[in-house]
Amino acid sequence: MRRAVVTGAATAAGVVLLLSLKPHGATGPAPVISSGGTGSSGAAGSSGTGSSGTAAGASDATAGPSGSPTAPATGGSGGTGGTGGTGGTRKVTGDAVNTRYGPVQVEVTLAGSRIAAVDVVKYPTEDRRDREINSSALPLLNQEAIAAQSAGIDVVSGATFTSDGYVRSLQSALDRAGR
Repeated sequence: MRRAVVTGAATAAGVVLLLSLKPHGATGPAPVISSGGTGSSGAAGSSGTGSSGTAAGASDATAGPSGSPTAPATGGSGGTGGTGGTGGTRKVTGDAVNTRYGPVQVEVTLAGSRIAAVDVVKYPTEDRRDREINSSALPLLNQEAIAAQSAGIDVVSGATFTSDGYVRSLQSALDRAGR
């Protein structure tokens, strides 16, 4: 009898825990968190200036999670100079890196070979705490990346998973850009 009560309680607890899990990404698009380096201070990806900004924003809107390899090819086609350092401004989108709380993806604006701006186009926004943490952590990560001119930056305390995803996405964008 005692075993049946324990088994029933454990089963009920397991069902409650299983039903409390929520899938990521059901809340709609999050606003882009920008470093504001090149005048792209809008809340949507399509508000950038110039034809390459519009093309990159349009490819982000249609790319989706599995389409991220297509987005950098469109955004990176504006600056075909590669690592020459004398090319114009171009945008390169990094991989969407899955973290414990949701995907993180960045778009780097390069002026020649220097990082001019970093926009976070995808980040966890599932609940209030995600939004609270990311609203303060992502601007700090953007500032650190621009100051360091690389992906070798420190994580933000309290946003370890998001910081790790940010660094990995930033590094993939820099690798695609040939840096």
